[in-house]
Amino acid sequence: MADKCVAIIPAAGQGKRMNASVNKQFLSLQGMPVIVHTLRVFDECAAVDEIILVAAAGEEHFYRKLITEYEIRKLTGIVTGGRERQDSVYNGVLSIRGGCEIVIIHDGARPLITQDLILKTIAAAQETGAAVVCVPVKDTIKVVGENQRVKKTLDRQLLWQAQTPQAFRYGIFIEAIESARADCFMGTDDTSLVERLGGDVKVVPGSYENLKITTPEDLILAEAIMARRNKQCG
Repeated sequence: MADKCVAIIPAAGQGKRMNASVNKQFLSLQGMPVIVHTLRVFDECAAVDEIILVAAAGEEHFYRKLITEYEIRKLTGIVTGGRERQDSVYNGVLSIRGGCEIVIIHDGARPLITQDLILKTIAAAQETGAAVVCVPVKDTIKVVGENQRVKKTLDRQLLWQAQTPQAFRYGIFIEAIESARADCFMGTDDTSLVERLGGDVKVVPGSYENLKITTPEDLILAEAIMARRNKQCG
């Protein structure tokens, strides 16, 4: 019997850098809201059994309308997010009913995710307990101190940029996030909570196209990538 897999989609961020009057999740991308593109990929992935969406307080009813309109079949719950992303993920994980073996977490604002990358991330988590999609950094990274003075240059060959999805054996992740909450530790991503406890995290090579829509420029780039994909499929 295959492991039950539940996807947690945090979509509670305000996206202030977008300079838009609405949540970036609702912005149009190739004629559909950004969040719908994300949800559809998970909804159509055979390895994902359920989807839980984490929404900002007051926006839950907007998401319910979208779920109905676009017929997202696997969504089993919409929960309210917390103050920080980590709090939102925690709320999502706590809302899982009936247990699961694998939990996969993916930013709602990364609509260019592919089923292939989801499957590879789940498989890696089944193997090691935790997995993160990453891409090698392209630019040289400087450590900068006071007064904008460079302290050192990091070895680019060792640096990878973390993306989502990030997937875990349920027991491993719930222990890690409960420990972080108990110690008031706030990680910058989900796998950092497992790393903190000495857990083994496997890197899944990702794609530069799997961008997070954070600025207006990101939306323009996402439009171009999706238009190219649609043309290739057509």
